[in-house]
Amino acid sequence: MQTVDFFTPIVDDPFDWGRIAAANAVSDVYAMGGDPVTALQLVGWPRDDLPLEILSSVMEGGLTIMESVGCTVIGGHSIDDAEPKYGFAVTGFVPISDLMTNAAATPGQVLVLTKPIGTGVVATAIKANEASETATSKAVDIMTTVNKGAAAAARRIGINAATDVTGFGLLGHLAEIVRASGVSAVVESGAVPLIEGVAGLVSQGMIAGGTRRNLESVRAMCDFGTLDGEIQLILSDAQTSGGLLLCVDAPLEQALHAALIDEGTQGWTIGSVVEREFAHGPTGMIQVT
Repeated sequence: MQTVDFFTPIVDDPFDWGRIAAANAVSDVYAMGGDPVTALQLVGWPRDDLPLEILSSVMEGGLTIMESVGCTVIGGHSIDDAEPKYGFAVTGFVPISDLMTNAAATPGQVLVLTKPIGTGVVATAIKANEASETATSKAVDIMTTVNKGAAAAARRIGINAATDVTGFGLLGHLAEIVRASGVSAVVESGAVPLIEGVAGLVSQGMIAGGTRRNLESVRAMCDFGTLDGEIQLILSDAQTSGGLLLCVDAPLEQALHAALIDEGTQGWTIGSVVEREFAHGPTGMIQVT
């Protein structure tokens, strides 16, 4: 399998930006049950405006993550660019028996999320100088944590339906599962883990444009009931290096949670996969309670 991802700075510290970019780049491989093996660096840098020493710190952060997961960086490419950009093209391998896709969910499964959401909100607040040190530190910790342990736990339990939660937000990536698998889903909004302080930041207007677009793209297939608009935005928040959303057979739910803890991570049960009883045209429906 091959994947590519790169983006502009979302935090102030260049070393952390490099770590986040690398963790985000390998996430798609882990979301499919595989292991990253090799990677190529992608760099856009305004060499006349920003010192190369800063780029060195960015790359050091990226290489630190890649080394930690056993992924060898074998080269890359850089260009002179007005706005700095950094990321990786990653190659990984997965045995067919371990393959996880977003098209294999079945009714009766439980939805388990392996990281809190809200990194998009915090990143927006950082740019506006409105993020607390606590929220910033927690968001960086989440974004620099690779999904290796979560993927290993999923393989141990035999899960074959999953996705990672990144730019399209929790509901956007769940919508991909619903469409591809021909099912519907129920999400318990109160069970979704949030970074501390995110709700307050949303009430202050710390919402990325991508998050608003995410919500508009899924609104037609979601039944939000009486949930207020701020919760809808949080569930659509555009994530960077988010967790895995795993679909596990209900009898194996506790075994998955135990495996996640054993692998040094954790998970939150946030809903379930159901028959397409909430049918809404060809796309199914997500009911958010």
